[in-house]
This record gives sequence, structure tokens and C-alpha cells, in this order.
Amino acid sequence: MSGDQARKTDEMLTYQKDVENKVAYLTLNRPEKMNAPDTAMRMRFAELLHMANVDDEVKVIVIRGVGEHLGTGADLPEMLQKLQNDPLFEFGIDQQSGVKYPPADSFSNLFHVNSLYASSRGGSRSLQEFKKISIVEVKGYCYGWHFYQAADADLVIASDDALFGHAAFRYMGWGPRMWTWIETMGLRQFEEMLFTGRPFTAAEMRECGFINRIVPREELEAEVEKYAMACAHNGSTDRIVMQKTFIEIYKQQRGEYMGSTLTSIFETLGHFAKPDAGDQTLSLDSMKGDLAKAVKSGEAKIPPEWRLSASGRKAK
Repeated sequence: MSGDQARKTDEMLTYQKDVENKVAYLTLNRPEKMNAPDTAMRMRFAELLHMANVDDEVKVIVIRGVGEHLGTGADLPEMLQKLQNDPLFEFGIDQQSGVKYPPADSFSNLFHVNSLYASSRGGSRSLQEFKKISIVEVKGYCYGWHFYQAADADLVIASDDALFGHAAFRYMGWGPRMWTWIETMGLRQFEEMLFTGRPFTAAEMRECGFINRIVPREELEAEVEKYAMACAHNGSTDRIVMQKTFIEIYKQQRGEYMGSTLTSIFETLGHFAKPDAGDQTLSLDSMKGDLAKAVKSGEAKIPPEWRLSASGRKAK
């Protein structure tokens, strides 16, 4: 990553430590893009979690976003452009390294990317391997990549206006952390989200056990701070690492990483799926332009109360 790119990324993703209480704060700071991480930002996210995992001055990490929303998912148009122009960047490999990326018409071309998103280094599964306590503060939209983080966190505190889901259920049908969503939401609830594509409210996610606490938006930051301090002062760092290792063993017994690998295979094969005749649902081509506009236009036949956008949900 170039020096200019690193400086830009550090502005979009800030990291601060409260050393006295051993709490770190990782803040997504790209509100003009609904906190959508670009490729470099995702890689930096994974890097910072790795550092916090080793850092003895950190027991708890709080992940939050600047602005009205936690976030609407990754910056997919940027990702696709980057993969087209410099596919090795996603893997931290310099263009001058002599490495040749697989051709566009090969299975490997997409599978390398999809399996990266199922790994900690890709910034989509990084919280899964974090051996300290993680808390995600959710407000407004929690879609796509941000939904991954909420599912992988230890604790999720949400404002009462939060919405959870994934636009990919409309344009693709897959997401790297589907196995985990089944585990955290329950099969029937997740099937409803998957097959209808509708987002779930904070109240619905609390009912199915996905989130820990719902509070009014104006109380959210204080509630998260209360949880962070309680966790930070409830036992030693070693004890937390031991507890998290136990939970990790449980998750692997339940097939968490296997699920990520399987999903990356199906997501790769999904690019070869043919649309039905006259199908007006979103496609991969939608991601190359204005995805928000494409999602909005693609929701015309969806009941208003099930639409992804807040403005669309208010429509009659």
C-alpha cells in the first residue's frame, strides 16, 4: 500500500486506545459513502484487528461508524474496478512481483477472491479470529460487509431504528458468512431473509437472538460504553483469551470455517447462474455503476415495508 493510500485509509478508518481501561475503538469514517470500505480499507481493518489481538493493552474492541448508519456494505463498484485493473492488490501482491493472476474465464479467477473474503486477511471474517471481546455498535443500516461484522462480534448493541440484511440476496443470492448467519439467527429466520431479500428490524433480530440490546439512538453510545467497561473490568486478559478460545473451538465444531469455504465455492459458481426469462432482479453488472440506484430500481416489485432503503420503506 502506497504512503498516500495509507494516509487516506487511516482517515477513513480510525483507531484509538483507552489504555487505562484497555478498550480500543475502531471507527469507520466514510459517511459520504455510507461507511462502505474500499479494498484498502478492508485490508487495513483486518490489520488493525490483528494488531489489537496481540496488543496486551487491549481487552475489548468497539467497532462503530460515523454518521447516520453503521454501513451498507463494501464499496463493490470500487472493488470490481480494482479487480479488473489490478487484481493482485486485493491479495497484497505488487503488480511488479511477477505473479500472474488467473484469467477472467477461469474458476480460479473468482474463487481466489471469494475464498479471501472467507478468510481473516480479507477483512470479512477477521473478527472471527479475534481472541479479545468485540462489540459492534449498530445504527441505521447494517447491510452486507457490516452485517458480517455484526454476526462475527461477541456483542451487538443496536439503536431501535437499525436494519439488518444483505443486498446480495437480491442480486446474487450468496454472502461469505451465510453459515454463521444461520447459526446466529436460526434457520427459519435466515431462510426468510434469504428468500424474500427483506431486511430485519432491530426488534426482529433481538427476538431471534442475533443482537444483545436495543436502545433509542440517542442512548446508543452510552450503552455501548457501559458494556465495554463492564467487559474490560470483568477478568484478566488471559482469562478473556481462554474464554474466546473455548468459544472458537465450539464454533469450529459447528462448522464455521467450513461454512465460509463452502459459501465461497457456491458464490463463485453463482456467477454462472442464468437469470429467468424477463428477470428484473439485480445482476453483477449492477455493481459496476451506481449500486444504490440499481438496488432502489430493483425493489419496485417488493412490498414497501420489505425494501432495503429507508426512503423506499416509507413509500406507499
